[in-house]
Amino acid sequence: MDAQHDDTGNAARPVLEAPDIARVLTRIAHEIVERAKGADDVVLLGIPTRGVFLARRLADKLEQITGRKTPVGSLDITMYRDDLRLRPARALARTDIPGEGIEGSLVVLVDDVLFSGRTIRAALDALGDIGRPRAVQLAVLVDRGHRELPIRADYVGKNLPTSLRETVK
Repeated sequence: MDAQHDDTGNAARPVLEAPDIARVLTRIAHEIVERAKGADDVVLLGIPTRGVFLARRLADKLEQITGRKTPVGSLDITMYRDDLRLRPARALARTDIPGEGIEGSLVVLVDDVLFSGRTIRAALDALGDIGRPRAVQLAVLVDRGHRELPIRADYVGKNLPTSLRETVK
């Protein structure tokens, strides 16, 4: 995962290397188990595209800790975004809710970067159309700050203050 400086043209600098990401996901998995008192009713939903990959990796870490498989799926938020008219058209991703559903469960939304909070607002809207979980939490690999909405992550891999012009890849 790299931060790119759009305003200076400097080369990308690494934010998290592969071993760092593995360590962060292990820590987040332990935090989920502690807060969820065993993670029996946890469902992980990744936000496409990178969040889906991270949710699967996080599910593997949870299984290593608890010995049980954690249901994992994906939540497409495209049609719930408030900036659809400002962005180029793109193909819809797939929403894949585990067979057990989300009713009464603890849903942990998983994404790579938290910035303005608008993606998560869209995810909450999409989730509301699917079902009613007991609670919703948020896990992100990187929190950049610069929130435009009152949204915060419950689990953060790395807090990375950036300028508004920087991007994280």
